[in-house]
Amino acid sequence: MNKKERFFATIERKAVDRPACWLGIPANDALPALLKHFEVADLAGLKALIGDDVWPVELPYHSPTSDAIYMAFDFAKRGHISNEERTLNSPGYFEDCTDLSAVEEFPWPDPAAYISPEECRAVVAAAPNDYATLGVVWSAHFQDACAAFGMETALMNMMAEPELFRAVINRITRFYLEANEIFYRAAGDKLDAVLIGNDFGSQTCLMLSRELIREFVLPGTKALVQQAKSHGLKVIHHSCGAVRDLIPDLIEIGVDSIHPIQALATGMDAAGLARDFGNAVSFCGGVDAQNLLVNGTPEAVRDSVRELRRLFPTGLIISPSHEAILRDIPPPNIRALFDAVHEETAR
Repeated sequence: MNKKERFFATIERKAVDRPACWLGIPANDALPALLKHFEVADLAGLKALIGDDVWPVELPYHSPTSDAIYMAFDFAKRGHISNEERTLNSPGYFEDCTDLSAVEEFPWPDPAAYISPEECRAVVAAAPNDYATLGVVWSAHFQDACAAFGMETALMNMMAEPELFRAVINRITRFYLEANEIFYRAAGDKLDAVLIGNDFGSQTCLMLSRELIREFVLPGTKALVQQAKSHGLKVIHHSCGAVRDLIPDLIEIGVDSIHPIQALATGMDAAGLARDFGNAVSFCGGVDAQNLLVNGTPEAVRDSVRELRRLFPTGLIISPSHEAILRDIPPPNIRALFDAVHEETAR
């Protein structure tokens, strides 16, 4: 099978020669050590050497305050927050707001002003043809709504000022629908899938009740999923943490694959997920990046991947349990992960 065939077969839970795999997105300060260890010149050489199947392409966005779509809104009340320093706990523009009319007073960015269709076409066309091309659009409307108020205020407003919270998150969702439409139209049939998501889980449970997520967040998520699928794209939905209780809802709204299987989070053990949901949805991730990849031996990493392959003969894109490869992961453990993916027979 070629990379695209393997990606689609894995995500559709069909027979594969081996599971599809994805390196993730190495952090800038992690990449030099990886390139040195694998003796390659660049990320493209690294992906080719390890046999990666997925090529991520971020939606290009350039405004006066941000060069990343996930930093499009300048909600911070105490000055602009950089990507490295951002936090959902910073006081947000709507922190003290009680008037619905104030929602439209915020200087909402116009995605058409800061997204170039020509650049979208160019970045997607630059992806090698033999990889499955994954559009990284994020569209984290819940996380942005938390930043709009400051997280504590946002969560309280779901109960105390529900119409205000709903107005803000709906306005954010509208921005992402407009932004993504520009990207999808420009990319045409060159995209295979998209990565969207919000972090809903803590280490042990959902950060807020399933009922509140259903009421305030999932309508926007469903609109974003349906939009992507209307363009013929597979949808990988990201959420860190213990999100097991939300998986049936994500399946119901049409998500094709759930990322990342945070292996050490409560209820996210691969065996249980395969048993209870493996016939209804695929997964992406699974190789623990909290402890195993950081502190484990290469042999322990290989054993973990072999067990994942046993549990998921298909239906799992094997990848670290966080999309960002950080510098605390020893490169030999990345080598071990992909060596085990490519073994002819998982033990």
